[in-house]
Amino acid sequence: MTTGNRLGDLGLASLIGSRICHDLISPIGAISNGLEVLESSDDEEMRKVALDLIGNSARQAARKLAFARLAFGAAGSMGSDISLGDAQDIAEEYLKEDRRVTLNWQAPRENRPKVIVKLLLNLMLLGISCIPRGGEVTVKAEGDALLVEAKGPRAALPEKTAKVLTGEMPASELDAHMVQPYYTLLLLEESGYGLDIEQTAEDSVLLRAAP
Repeated sequence: MTTGNRLGDLGLASLIGSRICHDLISPIGAISNGLEVLESSDDEEMRKVALDLIGNSARQAARKLAFARLAFGAAGSMGSDISLGDAQDIAEEYLKEDRRVTLNWQAPRENRPKVIVKLLLNLMLLGISCIPRGGEVTVKAEGDALLVEAKGPRAALPEKTAKVLTGEMPASELDAHMVQPYYTLLLLEESGYGLDIEQTAEDSVLLRAAP
């Protein structure tokens, strides 16, 4: 159920699930294709290519799942704190094969409340969305403040994302792509943080979340 600019629990869960499925469909499809080649071909070279495809795709799917578990799910649900070091490792693995984006993680390897770690990872995703042509995303945690700077050609916060973050987009218009900034908005509210977004230069956007 949706109400105005708010998704109900079922709607939020459905869109988060769709988002994760969208991220996984490519590597899972590649694994399926590789298995079909193994089943239908006796050519050793083709089988080697298929095995490489399966291995690489399985690792990619595992990295995406690990990131989704921490950024969107209930990872570490037994405790209230999560290590920023673990978040760094997962974020670096998530972007390991992305040739467009370089991650410069400068946050300290220390424990923070779960909601803050999830917020930082989702701010990182917002930063990536600001540089569709690629570039560098720098992640910092300075005291209570969380900072993500995205640098790249024509860097800018997408117009639809801005509408979601300001609460201007009706819930009925949210989809699997826009649910991520919407989820970030919920994390901001839960943590008691506000978000400032600054176009610091033609090729740079700074996102700063703080109490």
